[in-house]
Amino acid sequence: MSSMKGLTIGEVTNQAKVNVETLRYYERRRILPIPPRIGANYRCYPETGVQRVRFIQWAQGLGFFLNEIIPVLFLGNNPKTRRPAVKARPETKLAEVDEKIERLREMRDALAQVTTLCDGKGSLEGCPILQASEGE
Repeated sequence: MSSMKGLTIGEVTNQAKVNVETLRYYERRRILPIPPRIGANYRCYPETGVQRVRFIQWAQGLGFFLNEIIPVLFLGNNPKTRRPAVKARPETKLAEVDEKIERLREMRDALAQVTTLCDGKGSLEGCPILQASEGE
């Protein structure tokens, strides 16, 4: 069917390397337009559908949630959009990731300190790890 200026759901999922349910989910969330139906009631996806699905997957791999990806897709569809508006999205995400990394470092340091309190031998009585929380 791809010769009819469109792709079947199977062709889109194969080319984008996602499963059918992922594609249908994107349609339900209105991230991917529901395609028109043609002969034999097949959905006829535009060639750009594969590119859009790949973009969504790529953005998710960078840590974006679907509700963060949707506005970026709409920005890309607006000819009045300028690059700073698009660039602001990953800059914001980068700042969030940096904050998470800092919190994880603090957690790691605290855990490393707690593990030095106990040699892991003996009974629970007087366990310095269990007693450590009482001091807070």
